Amino acid sequence: MPRKAIPSQQLPWPRRVLTPAEAVKFINALGYCMLFPVANIPLPSLYCAVTGRSPDEDLYFDKYFAMIWRWKDDLPRRRRALYAKYFRGRGTLISLEQLQYFLSMREAAVAPSDHERLYAEGRITNDARVIWQALDEHGPLATLELRHTCKMETTAGNIRFKRAMLDLQRSLLVTHFGSEQETGAWASGRFELTCRAFPEQTAEASKISPEDARARLAAKYIEWRPGAPAALLARLFGWSKDDAIKAHSAAQRQPQTKMKERRK
Repeated sequence: MPRKAIPSQQLPWPRRVLTPAEAVKFINALGYCMLFPVANIPLPSLYCAVTGRSPDEDLYFDKYFAMIWRWKDDLPRRRRALYAKYFRGRGTLISLEQLQYFLSMREAAVAPSDHERLYAEGRITNDARVIWQALDEHGPLATLELRHTCKMETTAGNIRFKRAMLDLQRSLLVTHFGSEQETGAWASGRFELTCRAFPEQTAEASKISPEDARARLAAKYIEWRPGAPAALLARLFGWSKDDAIKAHSAAQRQPQTKMKERRK
């Protein structure tokens, strides 16, 4: 069924996005966006920017779909943007400029070997720890190879793998990092630790307080959607009411860059 569009998913853009370079420019202008439109997430999508379609239309599995499906793996591998299932576990693209603030907000400025510490602190599950450790020891791995390394090859193991991988992506600890043709079907996604894929942003995040990070993320959102209330930020980012109000207030005091300047 068609999705119900919401105003914040409608973003005027001067032309359709048809190349990886234009995709990066679109992502940088917004700071963060969805890969595909999602009705309950008030963010524009790269899919609509590429196709020129309304967010309330059905998805079409055409050449444009295939194109952005490839970009979601290539852009992180080329270190042009992060892609992970972040907002509500759905495909999200984050610009390099904004990534440091996301990492600070999520306290995800970690080292590759920090899996034991975060597990001891109760921040990740044992399955997530096993996946993280495998990536730490072996480097980027494709899905099936990673499942095999983690001994999660069975049907039940695959369920555990998907759950843990989603948790790692929502915590911004793991990112997509290319793809690999492991079977005759669709290419498998390759995964890498975010801290190793984006070391500069991770290092910068360690210098930023979560409070300042929330203010910067709020300011970026308000830049393209002036008048957005604090309550909307709270729902989008999962912030408490007090944190959202503080971030919204701080964002109002920051210099705003007009979106039309970003599009040039």
